[in-house]
Amino acid sequence: MSIFKEKVDEEYLTIAETKELLEGIEMERAEDEDREMRYELSRAIDHVNRFAVLDPEEARQFVDDLLELEKVDEKTAHKIVDSKPLDRDELRALYAQERYSLSGDELDDILDVVKKYA
Repeated sequence: MSIFKEKVDEEYLTIAETKELLEGIEMERAEDEDREMRYELSRAIDHVNRFAVLDPEEARQFVDDLLELEKVDEKTAHKIVDSKPLDRDELRALYAQERYSLSGDELDDILDVVKKYA
């Protein structure tokens, strides 16, 4: 017996965007007195409340600014927005799984965008 389901769609979200979605779910659950909030949902809400610093619109613009750079794909842009690396070493860690490395100038271009949102 398989418990896996087919993946229908995939979308990357920043922590700020996730917080906005979870707030809607939390309010919906609060209105229904008979419906308990699952532990996993409660933990996810706690996590986004602790780590979401930007508002969703600002986070989306941050992602868009990063996507204008040649070496930043959507998945990595979301990682950068959520972790806001402070230096080249922290940024290199986000690229550790890639099959290429970035030059110092490419790293600095990304960090310049990050500084705009710090």
